[in-house]
Amino acid sequence: MTETADLSFEDALKQLEKIVAELESGQAPLEKSLELYQRGAELKALCEARLEAARLQVEKISLNKSGAVEGVAPAEFG
Repeated sequence: MTETADLSFEDALKQLEKIVAELESGQAPLEKSLELYQRGAELKALCEARLEAARLQVEKISLNKSGAVEGVAPAEFG
């Protein structure tokens, strides 16, 4: 399994959706459900951090007087 921090937002979200579906199915035994929940919490935190970094990057986009992008500050993931 890929380390959580190495996942892209999209890959983390796909894994999180699979975990949610499996937990909602009620088919996983208790121990497996606990493992899935913990992994889901890690993925959720990663997705939230990536979204916040993207939001901050958007806020740092500077426009010139004509409305064209003049500069962008890089997002920091991690």
